[in-house]
This record gives sequence, C-alpha cells and structure tokens, in this order.
Amino acid sequence: MEKVLEYRHPSVYVIQMRNRKMKFLSFAVLMIALCVNAAFAQHEYAPIEEKEIEYKDWTYDNAVEEGKTNLRDFIKGKKLVLVFYFAPWCHSSRFEAPVLEKFQAKYSKDGLGIIGVSNYDTVEAIRYELKTRNLTFPVVVETTRLSARETSQHYKYRWSTGDHRKWGTPWNIFLFPDKLSSDGDVLTRKAFVANGELIEAEAEGFIRERLGLPTLEKAPSTNTNDKEQVVEDCKTDDQ
Repeated sequence: MEKVLEYRHPSVYVIQMRNRKMKFLSFAVLMIALCVNAAFAQHEYAPIEEKEIEYKDWTYDNAVEEGKTNLRDFIKGKKLVLVFYFAPWCHSSRFEAPVLEKFQAKYSKDGLGIIGVSNYDTVEAIRYELKTRNLTFPVVVETTRLSARETSQHYKYRWSTGDHRKWGTPWNIFLFPDKLSSDGDVLTRKAFVANGELIEAEAEGFIRERLGLPTLEKAPSTNTNDKEQVVEDCKTDDQ
C-alpha cells in the first residue's frame, strides 16, 4: 500500500524551528549563568576566635563507608581535631575543602585529625563532591534536607557563636582532645571556631602552634583577615 505523506503548512515548520531555537537559547543562558556564578563566587573568610559554646559528642552515619562514626572515638590518639561543617552545594565549602585535604596530608602524622560533617544535601551529592574533588578525609552526615536548616545542631552551634548567616557553611570548630570532658554529652564549653571559611595562612599557623611545630616564615597571601568584612553567605541553587 502506497504511503501517503502528510501535508504540513510551511508555518508549522517555522514554529517548530522557533521552538528549537528558544530551547537552545534557554539552555545557553542557563549555562552562562552557572559559569558566571562560579566565576564570581566569593570567599567567606572568617578569623579563628575563641568562643563560648556547649559542644556535644555526636554519632553520625558515614557518608562513604558503612557504619557510623562517634566523635569521642575519632579524637582518640590525636592532638588536635578540626570538625568541618559544610554543604556540598556551597561554593565556600568547596573552596575550603582542598585546603583541609592539604592540611591532613601534611599534619596527620603530627596528630591532626580532620572530619567533615555534611548538611542540607543528599548522600549522593556528598559522594559526588568527595570523588570529583579527590577528598580523602572522613565525612559523616548530619542532615540531608534543606528544610532541616533551623533544627540542625550545626545551626544551633554556629548561632551560639555569633554566626547569623542564613546557611552558615562552612563553619569550623577546633577541639583539643586532652582538654575535653572525659564523660557526659558535653565535650567542651569553650572552643576556637571560624564562622566562615578558614584563612589558610592563619589556620596553618594555628595548627602548627597547637601541634608544637616550628613557626613557618610568613609568605604573601591573597586572603584577607578583615574582621569588619561583610561575609557573603552561600546560597542554594534555587535561590
């Protein structure tokens, strides 16, 4: 049976071509916006300061390996522990993570321990970030939903130290295992924290001093340590 070709008015093809062009342009605009956002993403540097904080022991699921990690167990045998609270989608968290990876490789033999606590994103997103950025320090999961922001321990801790950013990532707290309470939920009532992204030179100097290592010669740094600087908060992709 002979196939009958369907006739279409030329205007139909014109409309189809326009729709394809609009889809292409929309995609192009989206990609440009993402690239611009990445290019102009700013650091959220914050100085290390001693603050009063009722910081408690915790046990969270591991992000990669099976099982859970307890903080008291993690700090055993270490001189200094840095707990790095972050969100996988936060540009400042992404800026800081490679710095911490470098610190771990350089100072773990001297007694430094680093552990990440992920918030406000899925386990799949965490694993993707760790893999693509070649991060090897252990990571646990506190929350996996954006809606958990105001109910998370991360939120309570950072607000108690004066960090009133909307999302508050990254947020860092240093712990000295030999000075922590040996029993009970509360580990310490005072700690050194950074309400934002660590300033690399300052953080390395702090780490070396607490580990009893010689002071490094000061080198020029592009990081700023202006306490009056307005800290720009990380935003989710839908903001």
